[in-house]
Amino acid sequence: MSSDYKPSSAVGKWFNDRLPLLDLIYGHMLPYPTPKNLNYWWTFGGILTFCLLTQIVTGLVLAMHYVADADLAFQSVEHIMRDVNYGWLLRYIHANGASLFFMAVYIHMARSLFYGSYKEPRELIWIIGVFIFLLMIATAFMGYVLPWGQMSFWGATVITNLFSAIPFFGDAITTWLWGGYSVDSPLLTRFFTLHYLMPFLIFALVVLHVWALHVPGNNNPEGIDVVKGSQDTVPFHPHYVIKDAFALMVFMIIFAGFVFFVPNILGHSDNYIPANPLQTPEHIVPEWYFLPFYAILRSVPDKLGGVILMVSAIAILAFLPWLDTSKVRSAKYRPLYKQFYWLFIADVILLGYLGSQVSSGIYLIVGRIATAYYFMHFIIVMPLLGFFEKTKPLPKSISEPVLTKEEQKQKENGSAVTGDFVYK
Repeated sequence: MSSDYKPSSAVGKWFNDRLPLLDLIYGHMLPYPTPKNLNYWWTFGGILTFCLLTQIVTGLVLAMHYVADADLAFQSVEHIMRDVNYGWLLRYIHANGASLFFMAVYIHMARSLFYGSYKEPRELIWIIGVFIFLLMIATAFMGYVLPWGQMSFWGATVITNLFSAIPFFGDAITTWLWGGYSVDSPLLTRFFTLHYLMPFLIFALVVLHVWALHVPGNNNPEGIDVVKGSQDTVPFHPHYVIKDAFALMVFMIIFAGFVFFVPNILGHSDNYIPANPLQTPEHIVPEWYFLPFYAILRSVPDKLGGVILMVSAIAILAFLPWLDTSKVRSAKYRPLYKQFYWLFIADVILLGYLGSQVSSGIYLIVGRIATAYYFMHFIIVMPLLGFFEKTKPLPKSISEPVLTKEEQKQKENGSAVTGDFVYK
C-alpha cells in the first residue's frame, strides 16, 4: 500500500528515497482506514504481537544460559532461577507468557468464529492464522520439554511415541526425533533447536497475516462491508492506536499479576521433579492449552485413530470458510448460529476439563460424546445452518445500528445529523 508520506527530516527523506520502508509502514499503519465500530475484542491482534515479541526476547536471553543435555538441563534451569541476574523473572515471564499467548489466541479465534471473520474475502487471512496456531502448538510443546522435569520427560515420551502409529514411516520418524532408541539428550537438542527457530517462522507468518488483512480490510461486529475512506471508517492512528494501547496495558497488568503473585499456578508441580525414566507419574497431563486436543486424542482406543482425530481437530479449522454456508457473517444477525456457537464453546471447555482427568469411566464416555459434537459442529451444524437458518436483516451501514434514538428520529424527519455519531 503506497501513501503520500513525506519524512520531515533530511535523514528520513534520504533513507525513504532509497528504501521506501517508512512509506510502507506509514501506509499500512497510521492512516489505514479502519471500521469505526470495532470493539475491544479486536485489540487482541496487537496483544498477540506483544506476546510473540515478549516470547522471542525472553527466549533469546534464556537460551544463553540453558544447556540442552539430559544430565544438565534441569540443573541449568535451576541455575537460571537462582544464579542469573533476574533469571527468575525472565523464566516466569517466558513460562506464563506462553499460557497468556494461548489464552489471547483462543479469544482471538473465538471472536473470528462469532463475527465470521473467516468468510470471503478473508479466507486466506484465516488459513494463515491456522498455520500460525499449528506452529504455536509445536513450539509450545517443544518448550515444555526443555525444563526436563517429570512432566517434560513423560510428555515427550507419550507424544513422540504417537508418531510410531503412522504406517510405514512411523518408526523411522520416531527414531529420528529421538536421535536414537529412547528419549534422551539427542531429542532434547533437536527440540531446543526447533524451539529456538520456530518463533521467527511464526513472526514471518504474522507479517503475512497482517499483510493479507490489509488487502480486504478489517471485518467488523456488523459483518458488513465498508467503503474505505467513507464515514464508516477512521484512521488507525490515533483512534485504534490509543484503544489498543489501553487494552495492552490492562493485559500487562494481568500478565504481571501471574508473574509476580502466582507464577506457577498454570504449570504442573511434577515438573519441578527431575526427569526419571524409571518412575512414571500417576497422571501424565500436558499444559492446559493442549487439554482439549489431548481429550480428543484419548477418546479413541486405537493409537493411529487418536492421532488422526487430534490432527483433524486442528486441520478442520482451515476448511471453515467453506464449511460455513451462510452468507451472513456476524452472529449478531444469526440467532440460531449464536446458540450453537455458545454450545460449541462449552464443548471445548468441557474437553479441556476432561483432558485433565483420568481417561476411564464416565470421563471417557463424556469425552467421546464431546469429541463427536466437536466434529459435528463443523461438518453437520454449520453447513446445514446456511440453508435453514432465518437470519435478521442486515443494516445498510455500520453506523445505522449505533445511532441514538434521537438521531434516528432526526434522520427519519429529514433533519441533518451533525457531529460524530454517538454510540449507545
